[in-house]
Amino acid sequence: MADDRLTGEDLTNLVQRVLKPTEGDHALAVIVDLPDDEVPDTDDWRIRRGLAAGWVEELANARGQHGLEVALFLYRNVHSNNADLPPKAWRWDSDEIPNHIDAMVGHLEEPMDGVLGSHQIVIAPTQFSTTAPLKVMAPRLGFRAATMPGFTPEMVPALRLDYTEVNRRVMLLKNLLDTSTAADFRFVVAGSEEHRLHLDLRHRTAHASGGLLPNPGTAGNLPSGEAYIVPYEGEIAGDATASSGSLPVQFGDEVIVFAIENNVAVEISSQGPESAAERIRLTAEPARGNLAELGLGVLSDFGIAPIGVVLLDEKLGLHLAFGRSEHFGGQVGPAQFSRPEAVVHQDHVYLPEIQPRIVVAEVILHRDDGVKLDLMRDGRYAIAF
Repeated sequence: MADDRLTGEDLTNLVQRVLKPTEGDHALAVIVDLPDDEVPDTDDWRIRRGLAAGWVEELANARGQHGLEVALFLYRNVHSNNADLPPKAWRWDSDEIPNHIDAMVGHLEEPMDGVLGSHQIVIAPTQFSTTAPLKVMAPRLGFRAATMPGFTPEMVPALRLDYTEVNRRVMLLKNLLDTSTAADFRFVVAGSEEHRLHLDLRHRTAHASGGLLPNPGTAGNLPSGEAYIVPYEGEIAGDATASSGSLPVQFGDEVIVFAIENNVAVEISSQGPESAAERIRLTAEPARGNLAELGLGVLSDFGIAPIGVVLLDEKLGLHLAFGRSEHFGGQVGPAQFSRPEAVVHQDHVYLPEIQPRIVVAEVILHRDDGVKLDLMRDGRYAIAF
């Protein structure tokens, strides 16, 4: 078997291990977004659609093993990660998926709510992340979903991991975040320039994405392997958030430094073309400056290397995200952005292969009883798993 190909048996094992169908589950939907004039096709996107069509065929042929009716649905892409899904979708029965939304003109549409509500299990290997909208929709419609934005064949080995052990490590990190009231970060840029960030973790509980999605009403990434929490955003009257400091993020060769006040990037203190472009984006959409997530991935210790795609890379180690947070239990959602296409949840992963000019010198967790825990030192976990 080729390393990047999942057979019907592989897919059946994956569905049974991760999504755990029950006797009451009878239908599985694979949903895929399509290019349009605003967001043209790419090679990776085309390959991903081909993978999705192949998975549907393999799963349909293996129905005797898993007992689920399998269907493929297409929809217009939403132009940005974690924007709300469109109201309509199309059922697709052909092996070859179209490369443009115009090909769907004249085909019978189905309500997206109807599609998701009639399929107890959903797999979403899409161009733009569906994690936020599916997390919001799943409790209402009762499905459970594995979201796979930007999935590439290089990620297939991560689908074959021992997710029981992955989940154990993720739950350990979740428990540490649950009992923490703050996190202090010290970053070193280019070997000497220090930046410190304080995140307020009060009034929040963490989430676990350990590769197991057995419960209706839930959605999470696959591949999985992270615990994550939304910093407190100051929504309680009279109780301001204490999140503040400076956060460096490498964009290409340039390090952008975000000045954080009240959990929001209020300005950019660095200079350069990337800094200037990000300054314009923040001015146009202040909500994209919200510090939306502290994430702790575990897959590096399983021999998984970054490939340049957030879906996998964020599961490898520390990451911090800006933008939408309400799908994780925060307060910033689509209503805080100017239009649906502007909604974003953007992760920044702190690994040497991705941000080589920045070292995470230390991360310290604080509990309300005064206990401090060295969580990370020099970019690696300082705790024993």
